[in-house]
Amino acid sequence: MRHVKVVFYGNFGCPWSSETHHAASLEELGVDVVRLQEPKVSWQNILAEAEQSDLFCWIKTHGWDTPGIDRVIAELKRREIPVVAYHLDLYMPIPGRWRQYKNDPYMRLLDHFFTVDPAMADWLNTNTSVQGHYLPAGVFEPECYLAEPTSPHGNDVIFVGSRGYHPEWPYRPQLIDWLTGTYRDRFTRAGGDAPTGTIRGHPLNQLYASSKIAVGDSFCPNFAYPHYVSDRIFEAAGRGAFQIFPRITGLDQLGWIDEENIVFYDYGNFDQLKFLIDYYLENPEEREQIRKAGHELVRGQHTYSRRWQTILETIF
Repeated sequence: MRHVKVVFYGNFGCPWSSETHHAASLEELGVDVVRLQEPKVSWQNILAEAEQSDLFCWIKTHGWDTPGIDRVIAELKRREIPVVAYHLDLYMPIPGRWRQYKNDPYMRLLDHFFTVDPAMADWLNTNTSVQGHYLPAGVFEPECYLAEPTSPHGNDVIFVGSRGYHPEWPYRPQLIDWLTGTYRDRFTRAGGDAPTGTIRGHPLNQLYASSKIAVGDSFCPNFAYPHYVSDRIFEAAGRGAFQIFPRITGLDQLGWIDEENIVFYDYGNFDQLKFLIDYYLENPEEREQIRKAGHELVRGQHTYSRRWQTILETIF
């Protein structure tokens, strides 16, 4: 592939933002990346950079607006410089969020929208001139490694994530309350509203390495929304967790195989979940084999470097 320069407009205000990871992943691929912080630069400055690029990537943050950005996009289209977005969030099944984005001019200014929800890609292709593409989430490659089990928060069973989540997804607090009541001092939850606080970076890899079982979760409307899965499944396995994850239609198409590189349970079936947790707590050799296989799957197929390679190949 020819040498590429990308102007990336988004939120680079923290080291763990998606944009920060994506820009670094592009650089790992040999791409020159210019980072512009939304919305702290004028449209004139954006245009001055973007018109010298091969690709303009704009990850719009909800509630942030850039006056004049439509003029930038119009000029880039005239110059045939592609305008691209890659969002990791679920939109269509969340009514309030979808109303805001569905009617946002942003949704029609783009040339390509890479989304973790194939239903949204289909909607874009049917209802707009934007080319929608299904592309799952992943893990930042520098964080995809097995750490030493040295976390003070390690436990038999863990859950990483907040209890307070989308009100449209009441299953999350139900799951956490069940894990807390069932496993008591053998269970730890890590998250911003947990006693541990938010754990990121190397300490998160250490937490997964120091724990036997990580129970996962993903927003799945009516327990029957196919193909969409949160980045949690890739993050946890890539960082070294043994996962028990809810069964979602389509995960097999991403390489996930039950009892080979992950363990699935059926949403809401807490008897089944308890059986699986107790079984794998008592069978460390099987658990370790599955844990390593899950890590290898993610490291080989589901890093953001691979995702951006797909994006570049699609566009160029």
